[in-house]
Amino acid sequence: MSSLAPEGAKIEPLGAVRERVLGTLRQDIIAGRLRPGDRLVERELAERFGVSRVPVREAIRALVAEGFVHFETPRRTVVRRLTRADVAELFELREALEVYAAGLAASRATPESLAELAALLDRAAEATRADDAETITDINTRFHDRVLAMAGNSLLISVMEPVDGRLRWLTSQNTEWPQLLTEHRELYDAIASGDPARARAHALTHVRTNYRSTVRHLFGEDGTDDDGSGESGLGARGEDGTGTTGRAGNALGGP
Repeated sequence: MSSLAPEGAKIEPLGAVRERVLGTLRQDIIAGRLRPGDRLVERELAERFGVSRVPVREAIRALVAEGFVHFETPRRTVVRRLTRADVAELFELREALEVYAAGLAASRATPESLAELAALLDRAAEATRADDAETITDINTRFHDRVLAMAGNSLLISVMEPVDGRLRWLTSQNTEWPQLLTEHRELYDAIASGDPARARAHALTHVRTNYRSTVRHLFGEDGTDDDGSGESGLGARGEDGTGTTGRAGNALGGP
């Protein structure tokens, strides 16, 4: 169908239409308005957005590439159901990169960057009191993005960008918001202390606690190994997250 823009109105470029549709659908999935198993029908979505089916089709393909939806059949597209393996892989990536980033952030933080992080915590506290799930998810993402930026390593950010949406999706599954806020405050204090080892330790605890909470919410499990040890399924690499059980240093020998 053609655009519903009135005569004389500025025509939105096709790429911009695609990004608008993609962004809205992605946020609908993250916020739970589109749930696992829900169908994405090109015709219905084109009518909803008042656009042709071309940008809708391209947006759906992008969502497939990002891991949000999949083709059950060539003509049937549905929102994916996250598996235990999906969750573990995403949290393993978080552990590998965010723990290291927290240590760098502690050694490179500035008063300005710490003030920005503290402001996010204040907003998170307000959203937690208001039980505002969508805002909490958004601020949680901004908090972790800010820590990555404070690390001062552009490659860390570029590695995380392709899975950022899926990580937000996972965050939205964890409804233990007061605990999340407490852990973020502890991580902030550790980064503000300027102690990289302390920051890495708190980041590691945060990632693994968040993993267990997410698994518990999604699958009704406690996120521990089958041997009953109580160890997180992400803990096989050692308590410091570096592949050893020794000091919480980093593989590059840095701070």
